[in-house]
Amino acid sequence: MFDPFIAPSGTLVGLLQRGRGDGTLHALAAPRPEALAALNHCVLSDPRHDWQVENRSLYYARLYLDLDGGTEEIEGHLWAPEDHLDTDDSRTGLALAVLGHLASYGREDALVLLRRYAATGANWAWALDELALRDDDSGLRSLAGPVLDRFPATPQGDAELAAAVRDAFEPRPWRLWADDPRPSVGARIRAAGEQGSFDRWQRQMRPGGPRPGWSVQAVFDWAEQGLARGSVLHLPAARCLAAVAGAEDRPRIVEAARSGPDGARCAALHYLAEAQDPAVLDLIEEAAVSASGTVADAAVAAFERMCADSAVERARRWAHRPDALGASAAGVLACRGTAQDAPLVLAALREAVRGDGPDAARLWTLVDGTGRLGIACAAPVLRHVYRETSSSHLRGRAARALAATDPSFATGFAVECLWDCEETTREVAALHAETGDIRVAERLRRLAADPAEEAEVQTAVRSRIGPDAPAL
Repeated sequence: MFDPFIAPSGTLVGLLQRGRGDGTLHALAAPRPEALAALNHCVLSDPRHDWQVENRSLYYARLYLDLDGGTEEIEGHLWAPEDHLDTDDSRTGLALAVLGHLASYGREDALVLLRRYAATGANWAWALDELALRDDDSGLRSLAGPVLDRFPATPQGDAELAAAVRDAFEPRPWRLWADDPRPSVGARIRAAGEQGSFDRWQRQMRPGGPRPGWSVQAVFDWAEQGLARGSVLHLPAARCLAAVAGAEDRPRIVEAARSGPDGARCAALHYLAEAQDPAVLDLIEEAAVSASGTVADAAVAAFERMCADSAVERARRWAHRPDALGASAAGVLACRGTAQDAPLVLAALREAVRGDGPDAARLWTLVDGTGRLGIACAAPVLRHVYRETSSSHLRGRAARALAATDPSFATGFAVECLWDCEETTREVAALHAETGDIRVAERLRRLAADPAEEAEVQTAVRSRIGPDAPAL
């Protein structure tokens, strides 16, 4: 999947793509055709950089309800010719998830589309998972035939059916179909389930990893073989070393961490870091400038896993470095440093935004650190990250940091966060938003009554509107 184009944050499309609360508020104030066009654009062209972890579906479904939007555009997208050419989940997953939420709110048109797509669409398994949560038993039973027709009664078809049953995210439809009295349905589903269980048992009986009695050298060889195959086994190999290595093996492991082949060197660095070996920090510093990118990355990763005071002390020395180890050191200080480290964390935050923009990967830890350390003068940078990042998760972290550093948060960003696409961000807003704003009181009541809202958000809302809370 190509990285999506994200419109500027000051536009309606840009706000909706980011999942910001202001996107909903601006859409409700805009002409309805314009708002629906922007909403459909986002749903049909998934704007998320990581669609597996970022939330948008409930956010967009709620806006469809508020705008009384139809599902015609979604229908056209699902049954476009590309559906059987581009079968990647990311093409239709967001649209199907939005339909699932609309169905849970009682939209019959959404339920009908999900049933049709589960019967005929390429991404049928996703649609079936949505229906498993929302449809009744009779609706699910009606799909048994169309779904099983996808798997011909051949050895290959039976194997594919067994894999589908085994890997199903929501098992409810398959359990219903297994009880079907027709041999072509119930008996076939039960046989597929038994085959899937047998396949799983066979994999468990044929582990490909280390065996009892392995030596340190055998573990190094295993790590090296994995690297040659393209499998990164640094961490499991380090755990194996912890099981097989004795005090007499330390010189060999230290030497491997200093000059061994890449697989063994990475495993040794991780092992020594976990063991808090006194030599490991110097070895990490040396490995971080290795010509091998694999070794350099492993050295940084090993350092980040250390939690000893010596690692924090060394991070204070390394935080000024302009390389990956310096960035990692700033992250360590953000996570485990003290008030004396605030200037270093703030400097790293500013440099990350200047150098790599508001979506830099290292910002996640640094933003958390500014909130943890209560760095009040970081608020302007945090507000910039909040507005501009295309990652809804990073925006949520910025909101939490602003709640701890910015006195204006309760009357500013916290209000729009009540409409944010991420439930953790709505939770922060529910705890902090100033209830003197009439929009806040009404939104809190609506979240409290919405059955689709997450329990953590509703708990936060009840703390503001419960019998012991101040009157709204």
